[in-house]
Amino acid sequence: MDVLTKVRNWAAGLADVGVSLAALAIIVEVLGMGVMPFMGDVSVIDNVSSIMSSLGAEGLIGLVAVWILWSIWERK
Repeated sequence: MDVLTKVRNWAAGLADVGVSLAALAIIVEVLGMGVMPFMGDVSVIDNVSSIMSSLGAEGLIGLVAVWILWSIWERK
């Protein structure tokens, strides 16, 4: 069980780093500095907007999916 706890903590740490990098990329784009150098030509705001629009197009199922993801994230 100790191994599973270490793997879970490692995965949670990676998820936190990923969310932090995504937030930083969004802030950089909003401030007008363009995309981040290590991101290439990928626009995080465009990707987040397309994900939100696809979830919004799904109606209730999209809301349920967001609720499930949020509850998993909060449980960690």
